[in-house]
Amino acid sequence: MTHKQIVNGVVESVLYVENLAHSVKFYEDLFGFEKEIMDEMICVLKVPNQQALILFPKSIAAEPGRTTSPAGTVEGVIPPHGGNGRLHVAFSIAASDLDFWEQRLADRNIAIDSKVHWKRGGWSLYFRDPDEHLLELITPGLWSFY
Repeated sequence: MTHKQIVNGVVESVLYVENLAHSVKFYEDLFGFEKEIMDEMICVLKVPNQQALILFPKSIAAEPGRTTSPAGTVEGVIPPHGGNGRLHVAFSIAASDLDFWEQRLADRNIAIDSKVHWKRGGWSLYFRDPDEHLLELITPGLWSFY
């Protein structure tokens, strides 16, 4: 029997933000994400199940060749990358938690842009972060694999 090489999942998702401290506070308060590392050029937030949401200031995306050194943890060069516009990230939630999240968003005066019921039975709540990135909370039943 041969060993099959597979990708096990997505480890990091990245968003570029205007005000790093303000965005970190938003994600900590709303989701309870904890900081793995943070300095003035990066914040890595721990998302459950060995995942990370990385926030970079938009200013570094405009600096080609910039090497970030997240809190002194890098030996080597991180290739330049960046994102413009309103990006999208979806977070999984249990179907039984949908009402909880609707209330949690309302309690924080975060408007829900849309609530979608998918043909396979899943639900999505769409809303915006402080930088107008589209965030989605999604229950199982959207894709054949989720």
